[in-house]
Amino acid sequence: MAGGPMRSSMRGSSRRAMSDINVVPYIDVMLVLLVIFMVTAPLVSPSIINLPTVGNAAPQEQTPPVVVNIKADGSMNVRYKEDGGAAQQQNMTKSELNDFVLNRQESHPDQPVVIAADKTVKYEIVMNVMSDMKARGVKRVGLLVKSQ
Repeated sequence: MAGGPMRSSMRGSSRRAMSDINVVPYIDVMLVLLVIFMVTAPLVSPSIINLPTVGNAAPQEQTPPVVVNIKADGSMNVRYKEDGGAAQQQNMTKSELNDFVLNRQESHPDQPVVIAADKTVKYEIVMNVMSDMKARGVKRVGLLVKSQ
């Protein structure tokens, strides 16, 4: 009789259901999938679109830009084309340039401005002109450089 209660306590502990889930195999599978995706992601190239050709396609009309020339001595002039096609050039000071750009933006809101500065001009002067153009509402401002 002394062995009876001991035997029943062993039986109860061996029949208890396991409530823990072993997640280690799932983590291993996820890490392997992550490594596979990391290796294959750079190999996937973006698709190239082959555009159709049309016989009489008209090119889009592009407004010629206003070119602001900054010379080595700091003087500025502006070259632009009127709607009739005649190219014009005017010498301007910085305040005259700002007024000109404001008036030009009212009549031609999408016209870009290109800054052509001599390579000896201080970087600060070019950036000041560029920030003035942006402040006056010019949407596209670029720098003109010579290719090698």
